[in-house]
Amino acid sequence: MKSTLLNLTIIIAGFLPIKTIAQGNLLITPVRVVFEGQKKMQELNLANTGKDSAKYLISFVEMRMNEDGTFDKINVPDSGQHFASGNLRYFPRTVILAPGEAQLIKIQTTKTNQLTAGEYRSHIYFRAVPNEKPLGEQIPATDSTGISVKLIPVFGITIPVIIRIGASTTKVTISGLSMNDSIPYQLDMSFYRTGNFSVYGDLTVNYVSPQGKITKAGIVNGMALYTPNTIRHFQMKLDDKAGINLHKGRLQVIYTAKTDNAAVSELGQAWLELK
Repeated sequence: MKSTLLNLTIIIAGFLPIKTIAQGNLLITPVRVVFEGQKKMQELNLANTGKDSAKYLISFVEMRMNEDGTFDKINVPDSGQHFASGNLRYFPRTVILAPGEAQLIKIQTTKTNQLTAGEYRSHIYFRAVPNEKPLGEQIPATDSTGISVKLIPVFGITIPVIIRIGASTTKVTISGLSMNDSIPYQLDMSFYRTGNFSVYGDLTVNYVSPQGKITKAGIVNGMALYTPNTIRHFQMKLDDKAGINLHKGRLQVIYTAKTDNAAVSELGQAWLELK
């Protein structure tokens, strides 16, 4: 019997609504790295939450963000996009973690004084190396004329690494709000970005009843719109709670971001009159 090995690569981009990202048995903190100002060195913490030792190869990949928030792997930057990998170095390049073990990955910028003002982005990729059994441990085939296909999942996580040069001129507006009456209720909206930097923040939706009572109807953490994109279409599920009549009253959408000193700044706000 002939045996064919098929590797399935799962890339999880680090734009998820959490502060820690996990795939397979690999846990990574934080979910994105931004160099700006005087920052030259930052660290990622990797932890193996599984019961077996695991090996990960580390490299850079380049990604484009689509208007619906999905990502494509690319080799050539889009118009207005700049890769950061040429001005980054990291160590180590290979990590072997025992069960429950953690390790720091150091990322450092280089030659940023040669960069023009703007934003540069690449993605650091942690790819799991499959632990294949020796040939002697494989079960002998009973049908020498058949072909078997063995699926070996190869887990991977990507984390965006961003270099920012200069002051931000970025602004965000939110428009196109509409409700989908399916259960759970879905709120559709579009984000429009202008300026030189990406945006990354948290969405809060408040329901305001005709009597003025405010009830939190939904939260999404970590919504990003990356350069060079100027538009992102977004959908979020709202809580179907008692006391919320999504056919009367108003919805308030607030988009906020946290600064380095943990202060919260508002990036954008919009209202939807419910009917």
